[in-house]
Amino acid sequence: MLKYYGLTFLPWIILAVVSGFNPQAGAAAGLAAALALLAVDVRRGRSWDGLLLEISTAVFLAAFTVLVFAAPHAAVVHYGASLSIGWLALTAWGTIAAGIPFTEGIARRQVSEEIAKTELFHRIAVVLTSAWAAAFTVSATCLGLVQHFAPHQTGLLIGVKVACFAVPAWFTRWYPEVARKRYFAEHGIEQTIA
Repeated sequence: MLKYYGLTFLPWIILAVVSGFNPQAGAAAGLAAALALLAVDVRRGRSWDGLLLEISTAVFLAAFTVLVFAAPHAAVVHYGASLSIGWLALTAWGTIAAGIPFTEGIARRQVSEEIAKTELFHRIAVVLTSAWAAAFTVSATCLGLVQHFAPHQTGLLIGVKVACFAVPAWFTRWYPEVARKRYFAEHGIEQTIA
């Protein structure tokens, strides 16, 4: 699962790193990575609900690439980090509102169809997606403030970005097992170890 998230967020990482040297190159490189990863997943036959983040990433990076080439000196270009994380927040909250939390399609790759159809599976996905959405929302806000008031505080910007992904990634590893154990205990279901 962590490998999946690493690959999924690779275009964002490329955007962040390369944009530090040149915003246009960063946007173009991030977009190229997003489209390449999306093409690989489509060729593998991934369902669209398992590609919500990848599709959203490609859409944002396409729009941002057009922006940085069309208006490279626009003030909004300097807020690329907060805009990109804000876009991820909107994506995550939007998938919850639509009833298809983005983590559900990802997790479905690792479980049987029978498990994927359970209410517990869906509830866990909603909680995980909410954790990612909250982390993205807080991070976008913090990044926007840092970019406005202290744009040269590189260490602080990096710290916020790392926390943005590390905290929900840890929660994603920890929470499903806790939720399953709680659910089984509440319903008097004995867990069997396979």
